[in-house]
Amino acid sequence: MNLYFRLFWLFVWRVRHCNSIGFLGTSRIAYRALPCDCDINFHVTNSRYPAFLDLARTYMLAEMGFLNRFIKLKWMPIVNAAEFTYIRDIKPFTKFEIETRLVGWDEKYFYIEQRFVSENTLHCIVHVRGVFVCKGKQVPIDTMVKEVNFEGPAPELPAEVVKWKEFLQLKKEQNM
Repeated sequence: MNLYFRLFWLFVWRVRHCNSIGFLGTSRIAYRALPCDCDINFHVTNSRYPAFLDLARTYMLAEMGFLNRFIKLKWMPIVNAAEFTYIRDIKPFTKFEIETRLVGWDEKYFYIEQRFVSENTLHCIVHVRGVFVCKGKQVPIDTMVKEVNFEGPAPELPAEVVKWKEFLQLKKEQNM
């Protein structure tokens, strides 16, 4: 059981009572680290972070106002790559927020930055690269941007995302 209660609560309550943010706005969702989220070192286990991030990205789509539309279109978000930088551990019973924002896109992928923060402490920074898939085929980025009625150029990707993107391309080339 991997955060099923929190997923249920997200869809039954939080999505229906969420704030509204713009397409490039920052979504914030709060959680508390429960003992079942922690490992024998008495901090949130590394395997729990990706599960929390899934919930936060779903919540971001709801705050943007696109979750129901994307579900009706049968668009499924797929994570292609993720990189984690752990800075400070999260102790049991600590209340923390996950800040999620779309930082940009290229011809194939969208890029999201997510941060775990509590009381002015940064715990973890995560970059996620993903796509939407429908009926086994990737939804073109241009189609996604049109569907959300975003007009204007894509934001410039942060320097760390550009370097990470280059690193992913190098890994791909060296392993083909």
